[in-house]
Amino acid sequence: MKKIVTHGITNLEPLDGSWEWYWGTDYIHGDLYEAQELYQDHHPVQCNRLVFVHYPDGRIVEPVKREAGCYFGRPIFYHNTIQILVANFPKASIHILQYNDALNQVTETASLSLTEVGSCYNLLLYSSPLMLTRQENDGRFQMLWPEKVEFEIGENESFYDRKKDKLYFCRWQEDPVYQEEIVIRAYPTGEILEVFPGSWITMPDGQIWVLQ
Repeated sequence: MKKIVTHGITNLEPLDGSWEWYWGTDYIHGDLYEAQELYQDHHPVQCNRLVFVHYPDGRIVEPVKREAGCYFGRPIFYHNTIQILVANFPKASIHILQYNDALNQVTETASLSLTEVGSCYNLLLYSSPLMLTRQENDGRFQMLWPEKVEFEIGENESFYDRKKDKLYFCRWQEDPVYQEEIVIRAYPTGEILEVFPGSWITMPDGQIWVLQ
């Protein structure tokens, strides 16, 4: 057994895009959008803690310290760096921070106005390339950074990945039985190029497995 002292964070998830990093947070106010709703309702928002654990040695890093009124979203791994999403509610801004573990260095990748972003609901980082997206329940998909793209998708679709000029979505149906399809859309128009049955799984080495 190996003791990993996270000071109260008891659940770790694999960091998307990495073989060797896991991440965890204390979810003090729930997900990012729930913290935003609290702040908009004039409640004080305490920043959640965000820690990363390196496998197999169990080394813990907490590259960005908590700051009152800020809240972390879901991070990813991209080009050998950890990409961290954080909202600063008092300053009405969204930031993408990059942590280089080899250099023990944090730099800012991008900064956006929270007014420009709007709701933090389903505000997520993806790659490749690195991008910030958002998807509401009304069947709209938005890419907010580094380019701005918006188009309609089905209410039962979720974004998975981008490969050059193709965007990959999962579409599910529950009538008469539950089943999933892969929907390939053109970037940036959202035009459907192909639909085929299957469930999408991203493997640790980046392979995409489609279960049919």
